[in-house]
Amino acid sequence: MIKALMLAALAAAPMVHAQTQWKLATGYRAESFHTRNIVQFAQEVEKASAGALRIEVHPNNALFKLSDIAAAVEGGKAQAGETIMSSLVRDLPIAGADSVPFVVRTFADARRMWDLQRPLIDTHFAGKGMKALYAVPWPPQGLFSIAPVRSAADFRGTRMRTYNPATVRIAELLNAAPVDVPMVEVNKALSGGKLDSMITSALTGVENQVWGQIKHYYPINAWFPKNIVFVNQQAFDALAPPVRQAVVKAAADAEARGWAMSEAISEESVAELQRKGIKVDRATAELDTELKRLGERFSREWVQSVGNEANKVFIPFYFQR
Repeated sequence: MIKALMLAALAAAPMVHAQTQWKLATGYRAESFHTRNIVQFAQEVEKASAGALRIEVHPNNALFKLSDIAAAVEGGKAQAGETIMSSLVRDLPIAGADSVPFVVRTFADARRMWDLQRPLIDTHFAGKGMKALYAVPWPPQGLFSIAPVRSAADFRGTRMRTYNPATVRIAELLNAAPVDVPMVEVNKALSGGKLDSMITSALTGVENQVWGQIKHYYPINAWFPKNIVFVNQQAFDALAPPVRQAVVKAAADAEARGWAMSEAISEESVAELQRKGIKVDRATAELDTELKRLGERFSREWVQSVGNEANKVFIPFYFQR
């Protein structure tokens, strides 16, 4: 009898200590605040689930390239992943709402935008067999310039760095010449006299040490692009209910923490630009008004291109403040 009980206990032991392992792919550096936030999320899931779920974080495009991560998670090649939402717009146009220029101008606005996007993202993800966990914005996109900018007229005849269709459109509407330059080559382009301005975050400016030719930075908060973390729905459903609850709770905590990190890093980056000799100024009232008008134009064009679903975001965004 005792021997039978011992054998039964040994047979059951592996079940007690069974562990599910997920791979989470991201294209961003391990040092990125987004990645550091994900690592903490994974640690909190493992702790809250008493080791029942372990999430291995694979940064730096090590598991899949950034552009391939969503498809990898959808296909079950990875259980979870992170990507920038704007990379999903081909199959999921509503994901591009947060990158419509000059609409979202504060972190509070960005939060409202995400609250309006989230139900639509959830519906589309469900159709692809995925589940959104949380989203965190990058610091807002500001204006870097080698010369002072007081109004849109100051861009006429200058050269603006572009890197996607939206930034090309901005340059054209400001009567600047668009110049396609990867971020890693910006300093070379600046020193070679090929660029006069660019729109990117203060954080990116600090990471790429753009002080030198760049003399001015304007925190115009052109848009707040977000990264989204998501999982394969089948992998999520395979977890025991308490473990699923642990994942959802840790995701909510990671979202709140990530937004606070982004805002803090934005302020720290602007301060660092000032320490390096870049003059930080608010946009003039004239320039701010002109940018708002551009935002209205961009949002109308975006709604027309996306269709009725876009109204579910922009009508309440503009009229239910």
